[in-house]
Order: sequence, then structure tokens, then C-alpha cells
Amino acid sequence: MKQMTPAAVERAMRLQDVMLRAMAKRITWYQAAEILGLSGRQMLRWQARFKHEGYEGLFDRRRGTPSPKRVPIETVETVLRLYQEEYFDFNVRHFHEKLGAEHGITLSYTWVKAALQGAGLVKARKHRGKHRRRRPAPLGPKTKTVEMPPLRKAIKNIASLSGLEKSRQKAA
Repeated sequence: MKQMTPAAVERAMRLQDVMLRAMAKRITWYQAAEILGLSGRQMLRWQARFKHEGYEGLFDRRRGTPSPKRVPIETVETVLRLYQEEYFDFNVRHFHEKLGAEHGITLSYTWVKAALQGAGLVKARKHRGKHRRRRPAPLGPKTKTVEMPPLRKAIKNIASLSGLEKSRQKAA
């Protein structure tokens, strides 16, 4: 058995526990699939695998194998060497264009940027703040206050200062 992480062992033990309950007919296979979060068909696949391979068959077979999309180490070394020796004054976008055009290395821009940042050759940009910040909600219950329009308010203030208001009241 390969060395498994504690999480993988725990998952396999949980699978085994539920499958043994289903084999003992304490729960149905459909209920076992629901407990494990699997479809009925996938549960049947796990059941067949458990019968043929036993406890070992419950482990994830992909563990320990490298990704098929992994970039070869020679290519990584070439990209980092090119940036350090020839294109040290280029930004990441222009360097990515030169890789494809002049050296025939076709990697995604995101991969090139992450590789250069991981090697410490390029600094990660600071994140910008939110464009619009939400205003805090008003405190307390909403109360409606009726305000005078600004023009009326201004006229009333001027009238009270000049004494016109008293003369208006007398005339009315």
C-alpha cells in the first residue's frame, strides 16, 4: 500500500463502513449512495471495486501521479533563464509575447506570470480597493421629516433677517 494521507485513510474507512452496512442489508445501496454523496451508478462501481480489490480499492488511484498537464522542468528552467539573462527589463506581458514569437514556447500568460512571481523575479501587484464602497446603513428606525425646499428656506431666512416677515404677518 502506498503512503496515504490521514484524510484519504479516513475517507476510505467511511466508505468501507457505509458499504459494509449496505452489504449486511442494514441500509439499502441507494441510502448508502446518498450518505456518501454519490449517484446510484457510482455506488455500484464502488461496490464492484470493493468486492474485487477489498479495502485497497477504496483509495483514490490518482494520488501520487503527476498531472498530465505539468510543464517539463527543462521548459521551466529555460523560461526563468531567458527572463533573467535577456528579458530582465520586460514586463510579464511583453516577455510572454517574446516567448511565443521568438522562442516557440507556448505557455499561458497566467502560468508565465505565476512562475516568474514564484521565482521572485517579478513582484505581485497590489490589489486595488473596491471602486464603489457601500455606505453604512442609517442607525435607528427611518423617520420621515418634511423639509422645505431650499429656495423657500432661503427666502424665509432672508425675510426674517430683514423684518419682512413681521410686515407680512400684519398684512395678512
